[in-house]
Amino acid sequence: MSSRDTARPLVTVLGSAGFVGSAIVATLAKRPIRLRLVSRRPTPVPPHAAARIEVRAADLTDAAELAGALTGADAVIHLVKDAAGWRGVEDSARSERVNVGVMRDLLGHFRAHAGSGPPPAVIFAGSSSQVGVPASVPVDGSEPDRPDTPYDRQKQAAEELLAAATAHGSVRGLTLRLATVYGQVSPAGPADPGVLTTMVRRAIAGEPLTMWHDGAIRRDFVHVHDVASAFAAAIDHAPALSGRHWLVGTGHGERLRDVFGRVARLVAAYTGKPEVAVRSVPPPDTATPTDLCDMVVDSSAFRSVTGWRHETAVAEGLERTVAALTNSSAGH
Repeated sequence: MSSRDTARPLVTVLGSAGFVGSAIVATLAKRPIRLRLVSRRPTPVPPHAAARIEVRAADLTDAAELAGALTGADAVIHLVKDAAGWRGVEDSARSERVNVGVMRDLLGHFRAHAGSGPPPAVIFAGSSSQVGVPASVPVDGSEPDRPDTPYDRQKQAAEELLAAATAHGSVRGLTLRLATVYGQVSPAGPADPGVLTTMVRRAIAGEPLTMWHDGAIRRDFVHVHDVASAFAAAIDHAPALSGRHWLVGTGHGERLRDVFGRVARLVAAYTGKPEVAVRSVPPPDTATPTDLCDMVVDSSAFRSVTGWRHETAVAEGLERTVAALTNSSAGH
């Protein structure tokens, strides 16, 4: 590698092959930096990248493999997660190893190498649901956290480890707590596991769309492209952002019955098939209080530091998602 290349900052993306990771990679690949893309499976390299890109396949729960992925990094984007224990019905210990253990090992690596250069920026992907059931919406990040699920408690534990390491001075850490992310941007891209895209797939299959309530619950849906630009902004402003969490969303709550109805109409228009029904059904026993409450986030604090703005309205992003998935379905 030439001296010109080593002068470029190195950004390591952990979990780069996933849904959010792929969008972040596409955004950062446009920059004249070095990118190290690390995931359990190899990450596709965006075409015509300005970045110098290195791809690694690694088991990040292996401390040695993780350390190799982190060596020399100026910034790390930590997207690795295991949502299996979301409702407490799966192996929470396995999830803890991923959701907390990887952060613990990451911070141990940088603590062991502290003093060899400026502390690296570590940007962690959190969730707005870490607050639990809010007293009111929108939430702005000043509320006390009362995480309700094993997954959110694990996210919270990892975030607290990051804050402590930042106070120690071994990293410059911050968390972006994301609203509900959506947006299947291409048929060939990683699958969006979120509720909106799940409902698009159900509508394409001709299945009814079901809600665990009357549909008046509001959610803040933020497009994955806007999330990617938020992570890029966080890298650019890491010194000013470090030491706390920041909320990322649109600030607008969509009633689920309205957005599910829009899904049904869009899919019918794109496929020419009858519009599927939108129904209320009793919640399952595994439903949590945060499944049944409003969640809208106020990102003004993050905007004031970074200048970030969301650019994709839900109507536009949802139509893109339907177009991508109906094209994919038509091709099979």
